[in-house]
Amino acid sequence: MTTATKNYEIAQLDQIEGVDCPCGSSRRAFAHPDNPVATLHVVDISQDAKVHYHKKLTEIYYFLEGEGQMELDGELIPVRPMTSILIKPGCRHRAVGKLRVLVIPIPAFDPADEWFD
Repeated sequence: MTTATKNYEIAQLDQIEGVDCPCGSSRRAFAHPDNPVATLHVVDISQDAKVHYHKKLTEIYYFLEGEGQMELDGELIPVRPMTSILIKPGCRHRAVGKLRVLVIPIPAFDPADEWFD
């Protein structure tokens, strides 16, 4: 559930329905056409997350739960709670392991900007 008012917006992420994404399942807050600035996603990573990249989006990943790895342009980086990664446009990436991640796409998430090799 998302509540918008004149100067702020509140999202209750546990009331937002998850959608399938290349990483697993994502609850996307503030994702609507009149918000081009940024969105916030809580993503439950599946074991078969797909390598993908964005041409326009920068993403900040903040790991909430679990331990695993982040594949970044072919390099595997260990991650655990409190790890944060800034992923620039063009970086091929995926999370590996059973993880819960807070993802902040900047500008706001656009599903047309998910690319696969």
